[in-house]
Amino acid sequence: MNIEQFREHCLAIKGAEESTPFLDRTVVAFKVMGKMFCYMPLEPKDGVMRAYMKCDPERSVELRERYAGINPDTFKTLMWSWITLQSDVPDELIEELVRHSVDEVIKRLPKKKQEEYRNL
Repeated sequence: MNIEQFREHCLAIKGAEESTPFLDRTVVAFKVMGKMFCYMPLEPKDGVMRAYMKCDPERSVELRERYAGINPDTFKTLMWSWITLQSDVPDELIEELVRHSVDEVIKRLPKKKQEEYRNL
């Protein structure tokens, strides 16, 4: 999956918004209900494009054992992982992980906000 395909997939998520909330304007964030579910630098790091997203910590461990392209984000909690977009991680799994990241964000919202999201 290339960066543009990844961006299009993130923006196709119900209620998704794109922004550049960091001082470094070369990082794009994707949010639902004002909460970030994914972010990605627009420039490659060490020659690869990465996307950072939330993931259940137990699932993250399993995925990291199976795929070299899924790694822990050392600057965040265990809830965040980075994924190399063009790696051994299948596009279908990347798409699934984006949806999983959104689900992780939504389930941590207050019940009223969860209902509001469901009704979008």
